[in-house]
Amino acid sequence: MSEIAVIGAGAAGIQAALDAANRGIKVHLIEREPTIGGRMAQLDKTFPTNDCSMCILSPKMVEAERNENIILHTLTEPVSLEGEVGNFKLTLLRHPRYVNAELCNGCGDCYEVCPVEVYNRYDASLGVRKAIYKPHAQIVPNIAIRDPEHCIDCGLCYDICGREAVRHDDEDAEEEFTINVAAVIVATGYDTYNPEKKTELMYLRHPDVITSLEFERMICASGPTGGKLRKLSNGEKPRSIVFVQCIGSRDLTIDRCYCSCVCCMYAIKNAMLIKEKNPDTEVTMLYMDIRAYGKGYEEYYERAKNLGINFVRGRPGEILEKPGKGLEIMVEDTETREFLKLSPDLIVLSVGMQPSKGADRIAEIFGIKTEDSGFFSSPEMKLNPVGTIRPGVYIAGAASAPKDIPDSVTQGEAAAMKAFLDALKAGA
Repeated sequence: MSEIAVIGAGAAGIQAALDAANRGIKVHLIEREPTIGGRMAQLDKTFPTNDCSMCILSPKMVEAERNENIILHTLTEPVSLEGEVGNFKLTLLRHPRYVNAELCNGCGDCYEVCPVEVYNRYDASLGVRKAIYKPHAQIVPNIAIRDPEHCIDCGLCYDICGREAVRHDDEDAEEEFTINVAAVIVATGYDTYNPEKKTELMYLRHPDVITSLEFERMICASGPTGGKLRKLSNGEKPRSIVFVQCIGSRDLTIDRCYCSCVCCMYAIKNAMLIKEKNPDTEVTMLYMDIRAYGKGYEEYYERAKNLGINFVRGRPGEILEKPGKGLEIMVEDTETREFLKLSPDLIVLSVGMQPSKGADRIAEIFGIKTEDSGFFSSPEMKLNPVGTIRPGVYIAGAASAPKDIPDSVTQGEAAAMKAFLDALKAGA
């Protein structure tokens, strides 16, 4: 029977791979990062149930690794796609890990002795990692990776590894190889908006103005602070926190007039987590419109209000730093016409979704189109939302538009069935 490829191993990609593999199709699950899991692996809880994110995702990750019909390709990116539906030739480039995947058992001895520390991108750069490392404790596959850019080649990791799994630079190299597949599912996910250029928001200019992803890592028990809420300026517990919505979304000044779909709900979730752990903390949310569109979402919103979270309909023009007084926000409550002056200890910018890095290149490789927003487009959004202009190439999850986890998983399942039918026809 023919095989299929899934590009991107986040929630949508893993679900697509599992659905196809469980129906007897051989699946190549391709991920450019050292581990599968995607953005969902960075989250603390999921709305509207406040379930642990990794408690849901980790079993799926392990199932994907153990499924005999799924071949994992981490640190791997597509280079070209030739042929037609049922008979594609997909060329891939595997980047070196500098660790022998067959010998490494993920014991951690190597990064215990490594003297180099750099910011950990998985922790939104709030935490640190070593030059030889695992991005987080529950990675799949459970194999270390050595970062040659920051490695000082001190030799400690070579000496400590009893299995001699750590490789020297000249023992590993990029590898280009080709696979034959009947169909391809593009589930490359999203990136979060970087508000660095919006100078009026004080991001990266004041340590107590952080993004929602940084906040997620801070409140996560496996994060750099062990789940403890802290001001980055002095390590103290914040007494008041303000969430500012629609950062990088619904913003005509940067040509992002679309709603990012999840920002209201994840901000409400994080606000609720603060109140549950620290009831005395004052939490305010500055919003344009609350968009609680999904099943149980409106009830979730009402639950947040009952916890004492302040919702103010208004968007601040800027965030100010008052010498000796900290941060200050002036905002008009458009419902009461009252001007408010807030002095929070911590400000969280609810950043929106944007296409993942390299989406334009992926579109060129696979011969599919993107919308003005940069997300991949389908010619039939109503009747075939996972289809593209190229037969046999499908899109799923947040690669096609901002969406939450359940919608991403649903699209992954839909794309898997399309690819499954193409593989059946090719193998007939």
